[in-house]
Amino acid sequence: MWATAVGVARVRALETERKDALFRDPLAQAFAAAGGLWPSSPHVSDDEGARRRRLAVSFSIVIRTRFLDDLLRQACASGVRQVVLLGAGMDSRAFRMDWPEGTRLFEVDTAAPLDFKAAVLRQEGAVARCERIPVAVDLREDWPAALAAAGHDPALPTVWIAEGLLIYLPEDAVELLLTRTSAQSAPGSWMGLTLGSRGVIERFGADAVPGTAASMWISEMPDDPVGWLAGHGWQADSYTLRERSAAYGRPISTPPQHEERPGGLISAVRR
Repeated sequence: MWATAVGVARVRALETERKDALFRDPLAQAFAAAGGLWPSSPHVSDDEGARRRRLAVSFSIVIRTRFLDDLLRQACASGVRQVVLLGAGMDSRAFRMDWPEGTRLFEVDTAAPLDFKAAVLRQEGAVARCERIPVAVDLREDWPAALAAAGHDPALPTVWIAEGLLIYLPEDAVELLLTRTSAQSAPGSWMGLTLGSRGVIERFGADAVPGTAASMWISEMPDDPVGWLAGHGWQADSYTLRERSAAYGRPISTPPQHEERPGGLISAVRR
């Protein structure tokens, strides 16, 4: 599944080239090129419906990236100095964002993507702007123990990011991940989640080409994501892509095809 992270890097590279970019990721093109997705990306089908779905997924990646960038800045402004990226993939926030002194950023993922990433970072001579700590562990295993061994302190507030991750996990695994994360979160911790909005699998994943990211989507958000998180001790706010894209000056021009529930993008704080 980690190879899909290279596709996300390609989307971020394309956004970085825009004059009105919502963020800039100077390393994204290097990750995409190393994965064979730059300058072009091979597509199995030229079907118009498939093209539109790809554009929609790419748009969601851009909006969620900006949303989580903003959340991280807010968390750091509140005094948080521990950051954990769950399923970090080709995330380059350790290198592209400005971090307060003393920030420790843990990138949790399996060894394969972290090794691929390390090779590209060496090639690019990239220097992190905070203390960056890769943690090679499968999220289906005892990742809290691996995180603690790497130096994470659960007694201090943490900002957790699970970007583009939960949609690939079955419901019980999502619940376990949230339970474990909550157990490692001191008061004042933050969380940023992206969830598969209701109906997204039916619209995008059901007829996706085998082997593509959308073909592996299996989990949608709960009916009440704010209530779900409250049950784990988090005070959450939930947003749609349409709401955030309008706030960023990149509004969606097409009208919604159905009533949009809050969801998709989640910001939460542990009181």
